[in-house]
Amino acid sequence: MSSPVMLITGASRGIGAATARAAAAAGYRLGLVARSADRLSALVDELGPADAIPLICDVGDWAQISAAVERTEDHFGRLDAAFANAGLSLETSFLGDSGADPGQWRDLVLTNVCGPALTARAALPALVRSRGHLLLTGSAAGRGIRPGNLYSATKWAVTGMAQNIRAECVGTGVRVTLVQPGLVETGMNTPEQLDRPKLRPSDVAQAVLYALSQPESVDVNEIMIRPTGQHPLC
Repeated sequence: MSSPVMLITGASRGIGAATARAAAAAGYRLGLVARSADRLSALVDELGPADAIPLICDVGDWAQISAAVERTEDHFGRLDAAFANAGLSLETSFLGDSGADPGQWRDLVLTNVCGPALTARAALPALVRSRGHLLLTGSAAGRGIRPGNLYSATKWAVTGMAQNIRAECVGTGVRVTLVQPGLVETGMNTPEQLDRPKLRPSDVAQAVLYALSQPESVDVNEIMIRPTGQHPLC
C-alpha cells in the first residue's frame, strides 16, 4: 500500500503547518492549502516537494477548494484524510463598543463556516472511496458563551456541522473528528491573551495525529484540548 495522503487547509502557519510537519513525520504525503504562496512554498521546500504540493486557494471559494482537492487526488492517486483547518479570528462587538468594523465580518464567516463546509463537500467523495477521515478545527469557544464574539458563533457552527456531516456519513466508512483547541499561541493573540496559558500549535497537531492513528473501527468524534490552567470561559 502506498503512503497515505492528507489535505490540510490553512497549512502555511500555526496549527496547519504544525500538523503538516507531524503528518509528514508519520509518513503522510500532503496537499497543503493556503492563501500565502511564500509561506506555503517555504513549507513545501522544508518537507520535500516529492511528498508535499502547494495549493494556493481561498477555502471560501467553491471552485478553488474543489480544484485543490481534485489536484491532490490526481497528483498522489488517492486521498485518505482532509483537515479543514483554515480560519480567521476577529474581535467583534454587536453593541458597537469595540472590535473590527462590520465590513470585515463577511470574510470571517466565509472562511470559518463556508470554508470547512466547502472543504468537506469537495473532499468527501474521495474520502468515501478510501474510507478515509475528515477532521475539522473547531474551538473551545464553540462550546461556550463569549459576549459579543462572532468568532465564537462561527465555531458553534462548525461544532454542529461536524455532527451533521458525521450523521450523513454513517455507512460510508468515513470517520469525522472535530478538534476543539483552547487558546493557542498563534502570534496574533490579543493583548489581554498574552499572559494567559496557551497551547503550542504542535500540541494540537498531536491531537490530530492521535485521531488519525486509531484503528478503522474507532471514530474519535470530538477532542477538546486546553492549555493547563486555562479558565473555562477564556
